[in-house]
Amino acid sequence: MIGAAMGLPQDPVHEVGIVIFFLAVFLVITFIAASWPSKDGKPNPYSLHAYLKFAYNCFLKPHTGDGTGNQQDALESFYSAQASIYDATRAKLLTGREDMLGLVAAQLKHKVHTGQFTRKPVWVDVGGGTGYNIEAMSKEISIPEFFEAVYIVDLSPSLLEVARKRFERLGWKNVHVICQDARRFRLHEHLSSAQQQKEAAEKGHIIRDLDEKADAGGAELVTMSFSLSMIPEFHSVVDSLSSLLAPSGIIGVCDFYVQSAIDYQGRNYTGGFIDRHCMWISRVFWRTWFEVDRVNLEPARRDYLEYRFGTIISVNQRNRFMGVRIPYYIWIGCAKENGASIEKLAELDCAATESPFLTALDLQAKKSHSANAVDVHSKSYECALVNLAASLPLPAAWYQNHHWRIYFEDQVAKTVMFNNSYIYAFTWEDSRVDARLLKVKSDDVILALTSAGDNILSFALESPRRIHAVDLNPAQNHLLELKVAAFTALGYADVWKMFGEGRHDEFRNLLVTKLSPHMSSLAFQFWLTYGPETFNKKGLYLTGGSGHALRLVGRLFRTLRLSGEVDKLCSAQTLNEQREIWNHSLKHVVFSRILAWTVVGNEKWLWKALGVPPNQRNKSGHAIWEYIVNTLEPVVNTTLLSEDNHYYYLCLKGRYSRRSHPEYLTPRAHIKLNKPDAFDGLRIHTDEINEVIARISPGTLTIAVVMDSMDWFDPAGPEAATQIRALNRVLKNKGRVMLRSSGLSPWYIETFEELGFRCDRVGMRMPGTCIDRVNMYASTWICTKVSGLEGQRKGAVPPGYSTLEQLKI
Repeated sequence: MIGAAMGLPQDPVHEVGIVIFFLAVFLVITFIAASWPSKDGKPNPYSLHAYLKFAYNCFLKPHTGDGTGNQQDALESFYSAQASIYDATRAKLLTGREDMLGLVAAQLKHKVHTGQFTRKPVWVDVGGGTGYNIEAMSKEISIPEFFEAVYIVDLSPSLLEVARKRFERLGWKNVHVICQDARRFRLHEHLSSAQQQKEAAEKGHIIRDLDEKADAGGAELVTMSFSLSMIPEFHSVVDSLSSLLAPSGIIGVCDFYVQSAIDYQGRNYTGGFIDRHCMWISRVFWRTWFEVDRVNLEPARRDYLEYRFGTIISVNQRNRFMGVRIPYYIWIGCAKENGASIEKLAELDCAATESPFLTALDLQAKKSHSANAVDVHSKSYECALVNLAASLPLPAAWYQNHHWRIYFEDQVAKTVMFNNSYIYAFTWEDSRVDARLLKVKSDDVILALTSAGDNILSFALESPRRIHAVDLNPAQNHLLELKVAAFTALGYADVWKMFGEGRHDEFRNLLVTKLSPHMSSLAFQFWLTYGPETFNKKGLYLTGGSGHALRLVGRLFRTLRLSGEVDKLCSAQTLNEQREIWNHSLKHVVFSRILAWTVVGNEKWLWKALGVPPNQRNKSGHAIWEYIVNTLEPVVNTTLLSEDNHYYYLCLKGRYSRRSHPEYLTPRAHIKLNKPDAFDGLRIHTDEINEVIARISPGTLTIAVVMDSMDWFDPAGPEAATQIRALNRVLKNKGRVMLRSSGLSPWYIETFEELGFRCDRVGMRMPGTCIDRVNMYASTWICTKVSGLEGQRKGAVPPGYSTLEQLKI
């Protein structure tokens, strides 16, 4: 109790009085400090005096202006006394500005590099205040050299005076400070080239007064940093920004917000929902708190942005400020109509379905009924038409710089059940054997399960015409997207750190400034949320379901004091040396029947983490022990871990080495995968494999790699036959299905043969031998299509049919 602590009577009235007294003293001190003139009129913005002034002006001083309701007068009432300390006191509060600037800078660089701008960009910073954003952007882009002109538009003379002094000091002649209502700002009134474009557009055309972007006009970059929430008439401002933005321009917004999931559920154009929902107490508290300073956090502002523009990237963050978590968002958008023509949609749709390209007129009139025309469309195309008919923006996937990732429904039960977590951080298939057996050619069209994406990258090195990567787990495809973006944007050293060592101290910075233009909004959200912990702390290969297994193995060897022996095993220079280490110190532990029963046979750990199907896990203790012996003994005896078996090297060390790693991590592979067109043929589908197959045109695939997915099927069920019929429909004559199984003669091989395939066992594991460097499977099969099926286009995938189990491999 306060009274007891101070030696005073413990009377509640006295305690309340003491609290009031100290509060009054604090308020008086704050008021005096805020009002006290500084020496020479030049206060130190980082002094205690500055922060007391900030506290007084933000939390105590009323901001009603002169009572007329004039927005400029209200802003001046708030900012005039703290303009000189604004930047210093907002450094921690307004977190997110640097990330927003990094994201728009990355987008601008990509557009300049790909020739999407015909002139130097023009930037308009709405509500730019002191010009902080412009100077901060100079860390990413040279302001005088990159931009033709930069305009800071704000209603506060006090803040703009700070901006003028800032750019006089910096000597940037192309930065212009404009004190004006953003709704009335017209680019053609300030920029001669914009005026010329406006005059040219007016000849023979009727345009609106707001229309800055007729033909090629408009600003290439528009930004708002914690200013939209302070504008009362935000609808008209957002409308004016839509007219101000050039057709190929970028808009970036960063601001506080609160919102409930009820508001945005059902929308497919917001770019993802990770951490967007705010608890009710957070919504009530922050809206009330910020309204004291006339800052409005109602969700309608962000919602209207998302309605008026197309979303490129959208993320939701929490600012940890003075022990509290304030919600804020970063949103990067573009013109709503960008890439939304029917012809462009049809072109992208055909790339996803392998359909012949149909012109927009053919699609609209439905005139194309030739033998080669097929009425097959992707889900993303159907969704796009629905959105266009309702005047809604397209889903964010349509506005990406690359169309690798196909739109998918990210809030349905079959995708959210994975809880934003991947199972595999690495792929458990021998790519060398795949290449030898399949002999991929440039005209091949491949469908393969994504897993961790390693096999997809291996196929990409063979340069086939198209690769369809399929996985129901969105996070597995997020991992593939990250790898593709890294090869596209980064040098070999950074790629090696991320995927060779599984760690990179600068991951977050690379994600924002280098990788973001090459990723979908959903994948970017995922890695911004989970990536720093993955790459800075745990290490990529110790995350996900497979990471549980690797951590368990490492913990086991540390407990048994065998870590040193594992290191020796992984650095052995010859097979004889490797065998000696194995037989002397490790074999008796790994082959322990107790270990087989308690660890390897434990469904919650190793086997489930490595994705072994239930009918493989349902073995007796002796069968599990025998399976381990038949798998590992030949691997140690015939493959050298330190140089030629990166699969088990990774399992033991949690990373790759410069001598033992996948082919796609070699410098030679990086040169090939770093080319601008290296992934033009890649399409990433997040769906059940049967759903994807059903939307691919008949007779277009040449190779389907289904791994061991059919081992998940119930032999008594219809799933295998249904999928085999669907594969027969989409494969060309002599097209091939490659699969692996834990059995020498899987039960579904007969079904393949009954449904038009010739099946050849091209690999078989016998005791003491390796089928490949992984050696987990008993057999490998190539099933070649030799005949079609009657009525194969009918009922390939029954309506409502779901095969979730097949993608849990």
